[in-house]
Amino acid sequence: MAELGLIGGAKGRAGGLRRNGGARTLKRLARRFATSIVTLLAITLLVFVVLRTLPADPVAMLMPGNATEADMERVRALLGLDRSVLAQYAIWLGDALKGDFGRSIQHNTPVRVLIADALPVTLQIVTLSVGLGIFLGFSGGLLAFTWRGTPVEAGIEMGNGLAMAVPDFLWGIILILAVGVGLQWLPFIGLQSPSVTVPDITGFVLIDALLAGDPSAFLDVLRHLALPVFAIAMGLAPTVMRVFRSGLMEAYTEDYIASARLRGQSERQVLLRHGLKNAVIPTITLIGVQASMLFGGTLLIETIFGLPGIGAMMVTAIGGHDLPAIQALTFCYAVLVLATTIAVDVICLALDPRLRIKDQS
Repeated sequence: MAELGLIGGAKGRAGGLRRNGGARTLKRLARRFATSIVTLLAITLLVFVVLRTLPADPVAMLMPGNATEADMERVRALLGLDRSVLAQYAIWLGDALKGDFGRSIQHNTPVRVLIADALPVTLQIVTLSVGLGIFLGFSGGLLAFTWRGTPVEAGIEMGNGLAMAVPDFLWGIILILAVGVGLQWLPFIGLQSPSVTVPDITGFVLIDALLAGDPSAFLDVLRHLALPVFAIAMGLAPTVMRVFRSGLMEAYTEDYIASARLRGQSERQVLLRHGLKNAVIPTITLIGVQASMLFGGTLLIETIFGLPGIGAMMVTAIGGHDLPAIQALTFCYAVLVLATTIAVDVICLALDPRLRIKDQS
């Protein structure tokens, strides 16, 4: 009976620990979400204030050349531009939370419509780039670790160092000149060939091509995305490779690796059950840190490859002093980066329960 009581008490304590761990996880995520909201407000306010200090007058850009000063003042009052900057920001924020970002000065179209058309392009590019970057980084790191102390490791390290020294936009130019113009293996302008038509079902052209049952259109779009995706992935893969390899090296110095070997586990089992699991966590964390770089890289990459994403839209808006579009795109980029960091935090908490214990302490 005493033993049964001890077992029951142990089970009760284990259940309590699981409940407390779940509560701590929710608390941590709630705190991260609140911090992200504050960060988002700070970023949008900063950009809003900076844009209002520019010499460009949005009213003058909207009005015809023969408009009088009185006409311009009436439009300013109508748009709320005669109020303080903080009052203007409060109005903009209230409208933005309802999905109203105003009208584009360049296109005379609601900005939300332009973003709805451009955002899926960028999300497809970034998603494919992250997937390719993780694959290349993990493969290179695992290969270098497996062949550590050999010329293979030295060659991988040398190539990784060279890749890390080249920025993603330069990778784009190199790929265009070498693969697109020189070898003529892949297209390098636009999202799809002029002869290819994909029905707009979800806005994500790769998914739409599959839903339409058109594999040739899917392959055509994939060929157009190959070079820009590889360019952005090369901005991520070298860092992932270095962090992943370092994580494996550190994991293999821990006592649990020696214990696993003493229990008779093969090197493959030790790697899969212990080494990889403990090396993946810091690598995933790195991807969250690199989120701003990944999305920021789309500005030049989309412009270089002529892709109609929010990166190219931002470059065009800046060149045309399209203040409503710039402000809305800044909000969009900030949301994407913050959402990525929260998602990475959730994944890390799910993979490593020790983070919940650290959070408690």
